[in-house]
Amino acid sequence: MSAELDPRARPYVAAAVHAYGTAVLAPEQDAGHGDAGPAARVGRRLLRQVFGVRDEADAPRALADLAESPDDEDLQAVLRVRIRKALAADGELAGRIRAILDEAPAAGAVSVTASGERSIAAHTISGVASTGDGAEITR
Repeated sequence: MSAELDPRARPYVAAAVHAYGTAVLAPEQDAGHGDAGPAARVGRRLLRQVFGVRDEADAPRALADLAESPDDEDLQAVLRVRIRKALAADGELAGRIRAILDEAPAAGAVSVTASGERSIAAHTISGVASTGDGAEITR
């Protein structure tokens, strides 16, 4: 089993660190981070597989440093090395990570759903959207 982190994991891990910071490993984080998107939630699952569920104060140093500067590429590399070491130490961890990635939506994918009569669903609306009868739209 390879000790390399599946490259599909990178955007999820980045999204999780951006959304949750060091609290990414803490129990019951959904309640406090309702705005965390699906990619961040997948990333949290991945990081919990690697480091376990733990209090924010117990976050690994590599994760805590990255949470302070989530866009720092050097700190991202340090976290990847830490994850790679965990993968090398646990022969089954890579399989659990792969399973999470296989069932995850594509990172960056947008899911839009409209439900109900005259509902509108859109990722971006750049003009006017109207579902009413006889609507008059003036520009």
